[in-house]
Amino acid sequence: MNFNKTPIKNMFSIELEPFQDERGEFARSYCQREFEDAGISASFKQTNISRNPAKYTFRGFHFQLPPNGESKLIRCETGRIFDVGIDMRPDSPSYLQWYGTTLTAEKGNMLFVPKGCAHAFLTLEPNTSVFYMATEFYSPNMERGIRHDDPFFNINWPVEREIISEKDNSWPNFDPHTHEQEWTE
Repeated sequence: MNFNKTPIKNMFSIELEPFQDERGEFARSYCQREFEDAGISASFKQTNISRNPAKYTFRGFHFQLPPNGESKLIRCETGRIFDVGIDMRPDSPSYLQWYGTTLTAEKGNMLFVPKGCAHAFLTLEPNTSVFYMATEFYSPNMERGIRHDDPFFNINWPVEREIISEKDNSWPNFDPHTHEQEWTE
């Protein structure tokens, strides 16, 4: 695997190194040793699959407050997504910065989003499936979110979002003061 640093502290864009022969292709998508060699310490507790029949379906932005912060390893199993992480850690040098990249089933590339970052994706093709692993169990009382169109972050989406859940559409606009209070409580 090739681990490429992003502008966000501890966030990596990961490319697989497939082995090909007459049978097809083989690649590791996770190896604890290789992740640790890249400086990533992650013990995954939960895996999730998101199946999305329509293109331009939006999911996110979600994150969990400490001590329930979760890191995620995201991979597109079918189709293509625009995947985005926002650094929500007040003590991080990349605080409130975002990074987005396209993940495709064809490339098999992945994004590692460290705990303390909000995460969202937008499907770019119909019948897109996303597989991701998380280092913490879901804690509804610690979950927070950010609106997909929050002017504070000014995310440069490649296309308009057409399908958004009521929950994701109802997140409030970001307030740095409220966020920092919640983060340190």
